[in-house]
Amino acid sequence: MSAATWRAVGRAFPGPVVLAVWALATVPAPLIFFEATHRWEEDPSVSSALWWVVGAVPVLAAVAAARWTRRTDRAHPAPAALVAVVAATLVSAVFVGATLAVYRWVVPLSGAAPWRGVLAASAALAVGGAAIGHLLARGRVRRRSQASARRGYVTGAIAVVLGALFAQTAVQLGAEGSTASDGPVEHGPAGQLWLPAADRYAIFAEGFSPSNPDCRVTGPDGAVGSASSVSVPPGGYGGGDATTYTWVASFDVPAPGSYSVSCRSSDPQASYVVGEVPRIRGAVGSLIHWPLTAIWLLGAVPGLLIIAAAVRRRTGGRRAAAPPCRS
Repeated sequence: MSAATWRAVGRAFPGPVVLAVWALATVPAPLIFFEATHRWEEDPSVSSALWWVVGAVPVLAAVAAARWTRRTDRAHPAPAALVAVVAATLVSAVFVGATLAVYRWVVPLSGAAPWRGVLAASAALAVGGAAIGHLLARGRVRRRSQASARRGYVTGAIAVVLGALFAQTAVQLGAEGSTASDGPVEHGPAGQLWLPAADRYAIFAEGFSPSNPDCRVTGPDGAVGSASSVSVPPGGYGGGDATTYTWVASFDVPAPGSYSVSCRSSDPQASYVVGEVPRIRGAVGSLIHWPLTAIWLLGAVPGLLIIAAAVRRRTGGRRAAAPPCRS
């Protein structure tokens, strides 16, 4: 593409508010909506999530085209409309590609992914949304003020809080939906049990047992070690309609043998079982072990970008209003 095309795309590229809304609408929202509207034993499919992306594309393209129209001289309406549509479509392609990458490598949910259908529908809707956005933005004047900067601070703060909360929820639901098997393959309740191989094993909380127990593992030689907690415990595993399991911790054993696993929690009636580690596809299988602060910070990034943009806008307004220096 030519330099002029890249400049047009840069003018159409939306700000951090649109980025935050897009991230919320295309990753946590499909997972949370599915969780709220389906039975617990049903896992979200990748196709149901991807169609949320298709639904968000025309709105994104309209915003991008309107942004380009407001920032560009429109002396020739027909060429301007064409450039606006092209620029907004390319911007939409970037956002759609990034989200498809999330569902391909980070949260690979179960089911067949209609990649080609999503791309074709997204392209068609992006063109239509861009044309509408360009027409709506023609003749309008963009106004900036200190009040808009203050609104940016408030919007950014809200986005930081919501992003942090939804990031943890998205990681949990994404891990549950990306698990390769229902599990758990049980080796027995916490206590004295035989573990058949040198491997990593999982500790599951049964039912409503607390998901943050303090678990200790005693080996055949009497050595005592601590099980590592899962920062974002995925649940909804196996057990049928009466019982569900949540993966709360894991530990390694160097050799087969008889081991003792004890878990203490705030609930004296809590029950824990030992089984094989669930196989979770994609990068979300690693994200559940990240520190919670890192996951919260990851979710807060769009809100932090909104605040940074508000600071830059407020600083630029002060410099423009400052009187020139006289020698």
